[in-house]
Amino acid sequence: MKTRHMNLWRMNPWPHRIFLFLSGLLLLGIGASILLVPHAFFATNGITLGASSGDPNLLSEIRAPGGLLTASALLILLGAFRSRWSSQALALSVLVYGSFGLARALAIALDGMPAGGILAAMVIELSVATVGALLLARHSRGITRKQATPFVSNPLTVSPATR
Repeated sequence: MKTRHMNLWRMNPWPHRIFLFLSGLLLLGIGASILLVPHAFFATNGITLGASSGDPNLLSEIRAPGGLLTASALLILLGAFRSRWSSQALALSVLVYGSFGLARALAIALDGMPAGGILAAMVIELSVATVGALLLARHSRGITRKQATPFVSNPLTVSPATR
């Protein structure tokens, strides 16, 4: 089992680890901010959530996605340090960042142009999703090649069964 783990670790090259670490750290900051200090977080884009006490129903609806983003960030960070989780972490990063970026693009089409900070967030989200998708494709090809290598026979040799 130790050899299998070491082989999986070799399949998780540094670009994947760096990407997962940075995208997980960014998502952790965003998720934790939404979860713990939503008034301050949304105020950066000119969004007012109400009085400091706020509406408990509204704050619950706002904090819940913050919890989801925080949990997703922790899984993405896990993939940066545990090769066993790297494929799932890459896919989760693409899913989270891609869905947020595409949802913002849809919101622009439906609701009009938002503030500059939200546009910048959309560009960052779509960029992170694109890089993640490219790394995931590269990672998947690497795993497939590594798994297929032991089973590839030499086409120049003839097995006794085909003589």
